[in-house]
Amino acid sequence: MNTEALHVALQQSFSPDANLRLPAEKNIKNLKNVPGAAKMLLEIAAEQQVQYEIRQAASIQLKNLSRECWQERTFLAEIYGNGERISQVILSEDDKDYVRLNLVNALLAEPQKSIQDLMAETLHSIAIHDFPQAWPTLLPTLLQAIALSNDGSQALRVHNALLALRKVCKRYEFKQKDDRGPLNDIVAQAFPLLLPLAQRLCNTNELSIEAAMMLKQVLKIFWSSTQFYLPGDGTGLPLSNPTNIQPWFEVIQAALAKPLPEEAQPKTTEERNAWPWWKVKKWSAQIMSRLFSRYGVSARDSGQEAEQFATFFTNSAAPQFLGPICETLNLRPSGKFCTDRVVHLCLSFLDVAIELAPTYKMLKPHQDFLLYQVCFPTICLSAGDIELFETDPHEFVHRENSPLADFYDPRMSAITLVSNIVKYRGKYVVPTLLSFLQSNLQRYSAASADQKNPIEKDGTLLILGNLADILFKLKKYRPDVEGLLVTNVFPDFNSPVAFLRSRACWMIQRFSFVNWTDDGTHLRTVIELVLRSLSDPALPVQIEASKALKFLIEAEGAEQTLLPILPKILEEYFRIMNEIGNDDVIAALQSIIDRFGDHIEPHAIALVTQLTTAFNTYCDAGEDDDDALMAASQCLECIATVLKGIHERPELYRQLEPTLLPVIRRIISEDGDFIEYIEYALEILTFLTYFPEDISNELYDIFPLIYVAFDQWAFDYLGQMVPPVENFIGKNPSLFVSRQGVVSNQNMSYVDMVFSMITKTLTSTETYPGGFDDPSSDYEMRKALSLYMSLLLNCKGMLDNYLPSINDIVLAKLAEKVSAEIPLTRIDLFIVIGSALLYNPQLELMELEKRGVTQQVLSQWFRDAENMDKWLSRKVTVVGFCSILQIPTASLPESVKALIPQIIVIITKMTAKIEEEAKIPVGDEDDGVFPQMEEKEDLVGFDEDQDVHNSADDAYLEALNLQNLNGGGDELARFLMGDAYGGMDDDDDDEFISPLDEIETLQFYKGSLSTAFGREPVFFQEVQQTLPQEIVQLCQQLFVLADVQAQSGGQN
Repeated sequence: MNTEALHVALQQSFSPDANLRLPAEKNIKNLKNVPGAAKMLLEIAAEQQVQYEIRQAASIQLKNLSRECWQERTFLAEIYGNGERISQVILSEDDKDYVRLNLVNALLAEPQKSIQDLMAETLHSIAIHDFPQAWPTLLPTLLQAIALSNDGSQALRVHNALLALRKVCKRYEFKQKDDRGPLNDIVAQAFPLLLPLAQRLCNTNELSIEAAMMLKQVLKIFWSSTQFYLPGDGTGLPLSNPTNIQPWFEVIQAALAKPLPEEAQPKTTEERNAWPWWKVKKWSAQIMSRLFSRYGVSARDSGQEAEQFATFFTNSAAPQFLGPICETLNLRPSGKFCTDRVVHLCLSFLDVAIELAPTYKMLKPHQDFLLYQVCFPTICLSAGDIELFETDPHEFVHRENSPLADFYDPRMSAITLVSNIVKYRGKYVVPTLLSFLQSNLQRYSAASADQKNPIEKDGTLLILGNLADILFKLKKYRPDVEGLLVTNVFPDFNSPVAFLRSRACWMIQRFSFVNWTDDGTHLRTVIELVLRSLSDPALPVQIEASKALKFLIEAEGAEQTLLPILPKILEEYFRIMNEIGNDDVIAALQSIIDRFGDHIEPHAIALVTQLTTAFNTYCDAGEDDDDALMAASQCLECIATVLKGIHERPELYRQLEPTLLPVIRRIISEDGDFIEYIEYALEILTFLTYFPEDISNELYDIFPLIYVAFDQWAFDYLGQMVPPVENFIGKNPSLFVSRQGVVSNQNMSYVDMVFSMITKTLTSTETYPGGFDDPSSDYEMRKALSLYMSLLLNCKGMLDNYLPSINDIVLAKLAEKVSAEIPLTRIDLFIVIGSALLYNPQLELMELEKRGVTQQVLSQWFRDAENMDKWLSRKVTVVGFCSILQIPTASLPESVKALIPQIIVIITKMTAKIEEEAKIPVGDEDDGVFPQMEEKEDLVGFDEDQDVHNSADDAYLEALNLQNLNGGGDELARFLMGDAYGGMDDDDDDEFISPLDEIETLQFYKGSLSTAFGREPVFFQEVQQTLPQEIVQLCQQLFVLADVQAQSGGQN
């Protein structure tokens, strides 16, 4: 193929004639196998006489080719197909040389924005591999073009050079400090050129689009170079030096403060949002906010230099930024335009500023302006919001519930700022703020119908609702909350204004913890109002009402009102669910089902049927509908709640199988398209396999699907697979051992599937990029080991042939973990060995002896016994060692025979601990839904001379600093995962159910020792003489206790 033929193929790929289009698409798809393809694509893309669409198509193909074929992708090197390594096509060095040589010039001359962006992305993907070593000319070429910035005729080349330079900087944006050497070189060479350019572009008389485009790119380069680390030593002008960075601070201030005459701006809001000069202001505000949060507080970093810079920033730079920030926020109150994004970022800056004493003291005189002229109008609904509410309620609900709102919505940043001012500086603001809000409510109540301002009232209630937790803690304001609701919220349930009815339902959610002081009338009233709102004509009202009921059902006395109409309530929820996929609605339904679990049985089949129908509907909505995907997950969680509620009626599970098994099959399919739902499917499967007396054939047929899912795409979900797999094993062990399934067109026994899952987990390794072991990997190993235990304990006498392979893997893993600081996995390995001893002590000791490790294994086990604090590890240790004592000493290996005194000491101490802990009563836990509010006499917070300190933030920052200092992630992982680090839900011993439960530990202990002494009295008499006296006495006490328990029927 030559350039002309490629041009024709690209042209024909747009043809409506399939006879032309399909062969052209096939040729284009094969370009990676065509020598010189990259060169030809670049020639076509760079030739401005070629049709735009064809140039764009060539640019896209060049970008894709460069990403895929510039360098071997290491993750593909591990993929095999049909037993052979997949080969990767890599561009020739001639093609690479041509692209590197000509791509930059083509980009610098390109006037079309979409092609500029595509070429810049191509440059970025190449720079990832080649810059700076294999592409030393790149930076000098770009800087040479930028140096011509004073020549107006070169504006296009300067802009495109800046665009390319930003792509190169972005390559290092997220790199660790020690890996940013090339970026430091870029800063040293480029910033002396960029600074005067940016200063000139910030001139108030410079309003050209070209100037805005260039200044935006300069700011983006600064952002990529500084958002995580300030370029430091070795750059020639380290930006951590206040003298060097101050001119850049002045540029950022000037960019935000730059006046934009009304007549120069586009006419529509959409056009203004996209106008380059507003993009410049967005980037300047974003940089200010980031610099403040990242470097403005000394705790954000470590070391003397960082402390000095934080002091400089807090006392000098941040106050400088406050001026343009506040001027920008004054645009809207002054009747001028400002984009939502810029308002959001400015408010985010102030949210940090109120935490530091120097900046808060500067803001304090302007607090009223900030709260009442900036934040309150921003919080109130706009005309566009109300139009959306009325004309597109689905989109309104989606936007109001979007988890991304915190990152772009100025309303959310205004609410956060008001809440934090009250939280941190409450003594200076709460009295006047509450007076302002109370005046709004009184004015609304007193006004005639045509004079009421529902928008103002909605904003007032929104603020009060977000302050609910804070106000309810204060003794001074707590008594007024009930009156606020009765006087100002209850009437809005009947308001002709739909968004006020919606706000009323929302307020009930926020103040659900109110203790009503009357005879119960208020509670009954609010429940009736919310129930009526479930069928409100406005969808957003229905959504908020359904969420409100979730909180009301926990109130004392609510059950009497709700139980008689439970079927009607469920019907309303399903009607709303059919209208819109909203996970909060389904979560509320789940709470209702959970709360009235004892009364759900008559509705269980109908509920599960409706929920599975809803799940399938939401799944079919497609991947682009995030709300539907979240609602689908909530449907499955709700099904699990129903299944939990009917556990006393196990026959119902069999009736639900025809409804649920198709859903489970759909999720646990071979392609993994529904991997986001697999945890819920496995939870449902756990209920179906646990509570019924037996497992149906249809359920057994699901088991191979679990194995295939694990083997092909769900390896990380072993922890969730273990409970149903253990149910399959334990429900009917002999049947399980006999069953087979078809996997890859071959029969495979269910036992072999389980062993394959265990082997794959225990022989794989995972490591975090920081160089430390992935604790979840250890967690998965322990889960896999529990499957060994389940097989050994349930399938006694059926797995003799598997015992050698079990020992091969377990002992190899034990050797790896013998010196591990956290012994959890090692202890679980001993649990497997103990289960094997209980399975067949003679065979297991033979396996240990065969490998010559008996004494080493038992000695390490003795040492780790001191760290065993879970009943499962203790019990298996006792019964495992007791099983050894059941073998005549003449049949024991000498290495074991010599350790019998130590075995008796261990099992005696451990049995005593088990019995001692069994006497400790389990306290009732308070599982109430409502938070326990600590009543406070007065406002708390920080004085104006104090910085705000947050213990959680300080802990995170300390961990982050340790990571930066040490280059490891251990401390950060411990912070993020808390007590779970290294443990990962190891408190599930209570959930393990097996034949082990039928063994009474104390009786097994006594029986084993009595049998051993009775069988070989001389030998064990000699052993007794070597035991410490306290062990002998403890043993005698345990024997007496065993007799007492045997008579009373007690057990452990």
